[in-house]
Amino acid sequence: MKKVLIPGLAAGLVMLIVAMGFGMLLNSAFPSLQAEYDNTELFRPWDDPLMSVYFIYPFVLGIALAWAWSKTKDLIKEKKPWKRGIHFALAFWLVATIPGMIITYSSFPVSLELTISWSISSLMQVVCAGLVYSKMNK
Repeated sequence: MKKVLIPGLAAGLVMLIVAMGFGMLLNSAFPSLQAEYDNTELFRPWDDPLMSVYFIYPFVLGIALAWAWSKTKDLIKEKKPWKRGIHFALAFWLVATIPGMIITYSSFPVSLELTISWSISSLMQVVCAGLVYSKMNK
């Protein structure tokens, strides 16, 4: 349990920081993204209490991925732990994020630019999480 909970919470914190930092950077670089987020017909406003789940999500994902890491880390044939962490992250990203973004783009009135930004942000987050797992739970 300790090899899942502590790395999972640490990865969750890292993913939250990466998501917020990358989000601010992208919104500054691409104002159209911020305009899309401000559309209350698409997204809840930040003052909606349900938006607090946004801050819990990375911790739930972090713990779930820490559990998956503990079960699969030995299947990745890289010698260096950090490379195993990155390969783990890429596998998760390809299996979960890419199909999710395809269905999101095809089902919701969001721009391709926003969908791509979510995909890149997700990749950055899970790579950072994979590095946390490889460091904390070799």
